[in-house]
Amino acid sequence: MQRGFARKRGGTWTAYFYVNDGVKRRQRSKAGFRTKAAALGYLNETIAALQKGELVEPIKVTFGDYLLERWLSTVEHQLRPSTWDSYHRMIRLHVVPTLGAIPLQQLTAEHFDRLYARLLNSGRLRDGTGLSPKTVRYLHNTLRKALHDAERKQLVTRNVAQAADPPKVRQGGNREMKTWTAEQLRDFLLATEGHRMYVAFVLAATTGMRRGEVLGVRWQDVDLVARRLAVRQTVLTLNYAVSFGTPKTARGRRLIALDGSTVAVLQAHRRRQLEERAVAEAYHDHDLVLARPDGEPVHPDYFSQCFDRTVARLGMPRIRLHDLRHTHATLGLAAGLQPKVISDRLGHATVAFTQDIYVHAIPRLEEEAAEKVGDLIWGTNGSGDVNDSGDGGKRPKH
Repeated sequence: MQRGFARKRGGTWTAYFYVNDGVKRRQRSKAGFRTKAAALGYLNETIAALQKGELVEPIKVTFGDYLLERWLSTVEHQLRPSTWDSYHRMIRLHVVPTLGAIPLQQLTAEHFDRLYARLLNSGRLRDGTGLSPKTVRYLHNTLRKALHDAERKQLVTRNVAQAADPPKVRQGGNREMKTWTAEQLRDFLLATEGHRMYVAFVLAATTGMRRGEVLGVRWQDVDLVARRLAVRQTVLTLNYAVSFGTPKTARGRRLIALDGSTVAVLQAHRRRQLEERAVAEAYHDHDLVLARPDGEPVHPDYFSQCFDRTVARLGMPRIRLHDLRHTHATLGLAAGLQPKVISDRLGHATVAFTQDIYVHAIPRLEEEAAEKVGDLIWGTNGSGDVNDSGDGGKRPKH
């Protein structure tokens, strides 16, 4: 229980109270009250505020020092190394230069609003253009988590980031989704059949796996007889160094069915890899399906750059490597696969997330839905003609 007392010192009264800073109980005071009643009134209000968590001990820690020296070191063991690195990089590059010198307890929501506006307008360090709303929203969520911990530890009275206005991110992201048609994808795969990364392109296109998941597949994860591939390992980068990790969620750890052509590609690749390994002077065996000539993992950035260069060389419509994943999903939906099946193959957290991203990207699905519903209502035969099965099948006249 919080307690205190008032004592007369010279011609004025001083209020004494105790606070707990998380380490020990410390006495604090405020002097200068003309009467004992005034000192006791202040004391009662202060103790009530302390008990409600509405008053905290004044500290001189800046926002930058709190983020870099306190919060990041506290949460480091709770996060994946790549996640911690992204937090550290964004805070160091985008937050500390602008808000780092502000005392933690003097932050306001307006500080964050101005920061977000500046980043949206000119936050990209390389060329001075704006960061995407999705990136700024990610930074906001990071800062909100940091201040939530500060509030929980009674370093601040409230989380002012919750009152800020980060940019809204529309469903499916802000970048316009670009995908290839089935014919374009087929042309690309046929044109790259002799490429060293060919099997990586095939897996990305026919399974919808993420870049790190494709590069992390081991032969022990592939059942060529049952035509199944298990996603159990990913390749990550931290400060450009390559490491192995696991999927972030249980839904990310999944089994993916393989088509016959993809299985044939894997079988041929396995034979070539064994031949290459047999003549290699030194081979570091990680059991990887996709590996460098010495057996080490392929760097994810090299995979993306190789794809970009190949697309440009072939004169194909420009899409990102990640858009092969989008292409896989949209082709599956266009072929009539249920969103649940697509969601499972992609390892999405929920089917709703899959639908929000992809269903709107295929206008033909909307058109088919309209026709099917129209058939049920009007009794049409799919071409817009009314069935001659009675008066109930006639469209109303306008």
